[in-house]
Amino acid sequence: MIQKIILEIRAGAGGDEAAIFAGDLARMYQRYAANQNWKFSILDSNQSSLEGYKIFIAKIEGEEVFNELKNEGGVHRVQRIPKTEKSGRVHTSTASVAIIPEIEEKELQINPNDIEISFFRSSGPGGQNVNKVETAVRITHKPTGIIVSSQAGRSQHANRETAMNILRAKLYEQKIIKEQGELGGLRREQIGTADRSEKVRTYNFPDDRITDHRIGKKWHNIEKILNGDIEPIVKAFKKQTPNN
Repeated sequence: MIQKIILEIRAGAGGDEAAIFAGDLARMYQRYAANQNWKFSILDSNQSSLEGYKIFIAKIEGEEVFNELKNEGGVHRVQRIPKTEKSGRVHTSTASVAIIPEIEEKELQINPNDIEISFFRSSGPGGQNVNKVETAVRITHKPTGIIVSSQAGRSQHANRETAMNILRAKLYEQKIIKEQGELGGLRREQIGTADRSEKVRTYNFPDDRITDHRIGKKWHNIEKILNGDIEPIVKAFKKQTPNN
């Protein structure tokens, strides 16, 4: 079954190293998507100065994509010597991952009076045009305070549509949470506060070991996994939940 999701990665504790790690995770999912022949589209990003991301949002579309990646949600923790560390000390940093199903417009209607739309100049790739014209779009949903943006497209129309898709997914997520009466909700369960102590998975570079703390499984060869080979992790979760 073809599914669509919004992938949201945010740098957590750890400053520049957290942003670099967020970038590592973004590339990992992008390469895994390519391996699976899924369509991967970057919707918005806030790039740091060291080839990392403070925020990275993408849309992934493909066969069983939500079922494959839904267990990736949560706080990911990395333990390694940062590129910026001169004394050789191992640092611990985090990045949060949220996997949110994309919702069709007919499934959730947004009152135009509930949103505030503003435009700004894109700081992302796309040539000179995006930097000269206010093509990037920011939407604020006034009742909930949710703010989303998109600057990857070359036109206001494209970015507005993308931002509305992100907003719709987040509002639908809140709706489901409310209906199910889950305190804290799906997204908070997934990403917590991105504190170092709230973790679902640890990437330990000195020991070349990845540990998923929910199912107690360990894998080696971190570089291979961060290069997009997360199939062993996906399969491990499927064994834990056969009806996945």
